[in-house]
Amino acid sequence: MHLWNARAEVAETAALTEGQAWLLLQALAAQAGLGAAVVTPCGVRVDGAGWLEKAALGDGWLDVYPGAEPDGEPLFRATVPLPPSSKRLLDLYLPLCVGESSQDLVMGHLAQSLDGQIATSTGASCFITGQEDLVHTHRLRALFDVVLVGRGTIASDDPRLTTRLVPGRNPTRVVIDPGLRAPAERHVFRDGAAPTLLVCAQGKRNGRRMDAHVEILEIPVSGEVLSPAAIVNQLKARGLRRIFVEGGGVTVSRFFEAGLLGRVHVTVSPVFLGQGRPGLVMPKIDQLAQATRPHVRRFLLGDDTLFDCRF
Repeated sequence: MHLWNARAEVAETAALTEGQAWLLLQALAAQAGLGAAVVTPCGVRVDGAGWLEKAALGDGWLDVYPGAEPDGEPLFRATVPLPPSSKRLLDLYLPLCVGESSQDLVMGHLAQSLDGQIATSTGASCFITGQEDLVHTHRLRALFDVVLVGRGTIASDDPRLTTRLVPGRNPTRVVIDPGLRAPAERHVFRDGAAPTLLVCAQGKRNGRRMDAHVEILEIPVSGEVLSPAAIVNQLKARGLRRIFVEGGGVTVSRFFEAGLLGRVHVTVSPVFLGQGRPGLVMPKIDQLAQATRPHVRRFLLGDDTLFDCRF
């Protein structure tokens, strides 16, 4: 079944190259975004026109077994030689792209110091983690329908929220800004690189005009905080099912506390920053039995350590 065009020519080869593995992951993620994720064992490959194909077991580049591990993670078996770089990509990203949970996956990411800070006391945060984690962040953007950040991230870091470091389409960019106070000259509002939704509290638009690629989305609000669940529901109503909450710490924490995050990637740099801006902030607990204990996988990204936490 053809479900996604990667717009790339894929030559047959004796081994599954890193480029082919990445095309396959993007195709699987796009299929999940259509609500038709791979949920049963099958072979998968990408054809010469860049389309994803399902095949019988043994007939694709990869046999995929969603949920086969005791912890619910997928298993895969390559039917062609698999170089280490390709296996590393599949190990890290395949669980985000197959199985029923991948169809409506909301995922967070934080880059922090050993003492749990995502920025210094002055807000400096570019870059706590290294280049490999930056590339990882761009890969996550490419695998999701939406990349979402809060107003503070836009104001302090001015990110472009594109996939310019890796092959792949730019996701829809979503900025949560209840009072429409983010500076209008920021990249996401001016560069036209991807559709952009500016989410604000109902009644706050006040006739404000934006560039053609930016749409203002008003959400009913009680108090000063927009409901993460209401935002997710609005995005899903637009067909944007897979949501990557990139930052900052306050935004990721609110989605976490709302119980919306299926996974969180926490990349830890071997540095101590002292008192600054903390990453994930959770409600206090009294007993260790109340602690949240996710299933965790660990990966090295250069000098940094990535913790893939699944809830």
